[in-house]
Amino acid sequence: MDFKRTILLVEDEAEPAEMLSNYLEMHDYQILLADNGTRAIQIIDQHAQEIDLAILDIMVPDKDGYEICDYLRRHPILSDVPVIFLTAKDQEKDEIAGLSLGADDYIPKPASLNLIKAHVESLLRRRPREKGSWVGFRNVIIAPENMEAWHKGEKIELTNTEFKLLQLFFQNPKRVYTRQEILEYISDEEKYVFDRTVDVHIKNLRLKLEDDGELIKTYRGMGYGLNKELAFS
Repeated sequence: MDFKRTILLVEDEAEPAEMLSNYLEMHDYQILLADNGTRAIQIIDQHAQEIDLAILDIMVPDKDGYEICDYLRRHPILSDVPVIFLTAKDQEKDEIAGLSLGADDYIPKPASLNLIKAHVESLLRRRPREKGSWVGFRNVIIAPENMEAWHKGEKIELTNTEFKLLQLFFQNPKRVYTRQEILEYISDEEKYVFDRTVDVHIKNLRLKLEDDGELIKTYRGMGYGLNKELAFS
């Protein structure tokens, strides 16, 4: 491989999780590991732009594998990500339940590491590497082509100006913009714009992003930009 694919692995048993993680990493995969459903959802929200495939144990604490699969299938970015159930629940009805939720594959435990890798490679061969033109930081994702934005997997309604501001910061994450630069950028959206207009739009945008509103940072004496410490942590 000339790049690393990223796999979300949800497994609550420490030893099997470590063995499979190490084995896949040896074969040039990057692993995001969760030992419970709550942590899995957090990883999905924070790393949606990276995940290429998910391997889910069904019987994990908090939210089980079925719930995690359902969350992936409803996610704006990961709705078509390949999902493998790797589980000790090996009854036919369990497999049917998993596949009916949209899983792509079902491997009963115990399974050899080499067999699991073969299933992973087979699914990834069918999935193109390119994920589209979306961009995201932390729990916020935007799709510039259709001007849509999501926070923690839920679509949020932004005005045209709010979306343009978010797009400006996300697509230029290392820049800080003065109020005048921002005014000029949004001037085609509003006939009359004033210095205070920028502050109002930024305030409204932060409110809609809830706890991730802190991604938009005020650089005192300079202007506004992405909070680099949060965005790249």
